[in-house]
Amino acid sequence: MNKTIICVLAIGLILMSFVLLPQHHWFGQPAYFPKPVYNFSQNPLDSNKIELGRILFYDPILSKNNAVSCASCHSPYNAFAHTDHDLSHGIFDSVGNRNAPALFNLAWQSSFMWDGAINHLDVQALAPISHPKEMGSDIVEVIKKLSASADYKKLFFRAYQDSLITSSKILKSIAQFQLTLVSANSKYDKVKLGKDIFSEQEKKGYYLFQKNCANCHAEPLFSTYHFENNGLPLDTILKDFGRFVITQKPKDKRKFKVPSLRNLSYTYPYMHDGRFSTLKEVINHYASGIETSATLSPQLTKSITLTSNEKVDLIAFLLTLNDKEFVFAPKHQFKNNK
Repeated sequence: MNKTIICVLAIGLILMSFVLLPQHHWFGQPAYFPKPVYNFSQNPLDSNKIELGRILFYDPILSKNNAVSCASCHSPYNAFAHTDHDLSHGIFDSVGNRNAPALFNLAWQSSFMWDGAINHLDVQALAPISHPKEMGSDIVEVIKKLSASADYKKLFFRAYQDSLITSSKILKSIAQFQLTLVSANSKYDKVKLGKDIFSEQEKKGYYLFQKNCANCHAEPLFSTYHFENNGLPLDTILKDFGRFVITQKPKDKRKFKVPSLRNLSYTYPYMHDGRFSTLKEVINHYASGIETSATLSPQLTKSITLTSNEKVDLIAFLLTLNDKEFVFAPKHQFKNNK
């Protein structure tokens, strides 16, 4: 086989990789990531639609009182989570029932919310828009307000070649922006790419992670995005039964969606109700705080026992999952382009 044929084959393989995955500059992923579950053919990424979605994400016009935006609970500086409160806050200072989850790597998820109430990203934004303790509005009212804006008519025309504003266009535009929130530039990622190395302490922590945590927080996304009961005692005030609220199946009681462990320095407090403020508290829960029940995850029937030094080593590794470039990326932040 001569060099010319080898070169042609190599170029062909490169082109195939670009066809298989959405290789736009606004959606990049390492080769070691799995194939996204999101069907891009049904909502192809487009720079004008992404920009419209970003503007909508930061605009409180989506809420009933024009005071709460998506970013109110999903700040870019917190990896699109909310660190100010254990439970989310909405219109008129209402307090929600759960902690606002971080938003990143959504193209690899097939269900959304802590209980999986939403099964497609293209309609996910409808849930907070209509929730009485979040934005407290409805999509018909949102369409009316946006349609009264000359700036938004221009933005929708630029994105869709049509100034008619519909619920589908609103929701799909927000989804497009959210799809660009890819976090894959942490120290861990650099190590995977051969651009960095773990310290000895981080190596020890990585071993402990693989031994004790990886079943539910699988690499490289650091979550299976399945639903598990991780042994949290039931909050007697919130009385939140998680996935069971949606399915009404007893086997789903107290199960919640497994969150990603990426960007933990930015996404505290932890758990569905924000009950833990530090990683040390989380690790101590798995060591001695697990409450046994019929639906407890099989991986947690035995507590995770670590020495004080091992806990420090584990945290050292978990901190390598922080992606500072993602958190402070200007392209994800607020810009008033209306």
